[in-house]
Amino acid sequence: MIQDKSFASRFFDVGNYLFLFLFGLACLFPMVHVIAVSLSNRAASMGGFVTLWPLGTTFQNYLEILEAGPVYKAFLVSVTRTVLGTSINMAMTVLAAYPLSKTSEELKGRSVFMWIVLIAMLFNGGLIPWWMVIRNLGLLNSLWALVLPGALPIWNVILLMNFFREIPKELEEAAIIDGASYWGTLYYVYLPLSVPALATLTLFAAVFHWNAWFDGMVLIMDNEKYPIMTFLRTVVVDMNLQILTVNMEDIYNLSDRSIRAANIVVATVPILIVYPFLQRYFIHGIRLGAVKG
Repeated sequence: MIQDKSFASRFFDVGNYLFLFLFGLACLFPMVHVIAVSLSNRAASMGGFVTLWPLGTTFQNYLEILEAGPVYKAFLVSVTRTVLGTSINMAMTVLAAYPLSKTSEELKGRSVFMWIVLIAMLFNGGLIPWWMVIRNLGLLNSLWALVLPGALPIWNVILLMNFFREIPKELEEAAIIDGASYWGTLYYVYLPLSVPALATLTLFAAVFHWNAWFDGMVLIMDNEKYPIMTFLRTVVVDMNLQILTVNMEDIYNLSDRSIRAANIVVATVPILIVYPFLQRYFIHGIRLGAVKG
């Protein structure tokens, strides 16, 4: 028999829902404010009168951004980096996680490999050695400098390894009895059963590559090769609007603040579009073998 909740329990539930609702609004306010500023005219934006609703609504800020050639180039660099980098990340993650999910009897030297993985995750050579290695490999000022140094995300390897270890061993044994190789069991057994984990890690990798700005600032010398977030950092933080090659008279008639806000929105929207398609996998995949080590 299901008992009705007590008044205290109901009050606690209402308090939780109210807190989560207010917390959600607090998270949305900054983005709503930026959108409002990007749609406001010069007087309202420069005067600081815009809060959560645009004043003197105009789309001219977005037209100026979309007509600027460097924005398209930076956008294309980020799209290319995200697609290429995410593909490499997922391929390397799967190929590393699958053998490490085996026992020490199945994979000789597994303990040694795990120690190497853990040490590489916990320690690194530092910023200067990292930059010098990339320079000595001749990768500076190229797209590969943004992709190859982080080709193997070790934390993702550990998460996927634990997820693979949760898959019943009997399925792999049945596949081997039917004549499947290890490559066959990976492709026909492990990958189809790991769609939530793979989707979640793909989302993590894509968001990382899209949002990364520091490596572009350090490793790329040519402004035309900047990814969108490094480009955005130059516009918003350094306030270098000349990089946009926008007519300075138009900037004066509009507002540099509104143009920077429009840049933020243009750079943020694409990655927000990805979330709804992977959301149904995210809740299940986020648990990624959390109970196993």
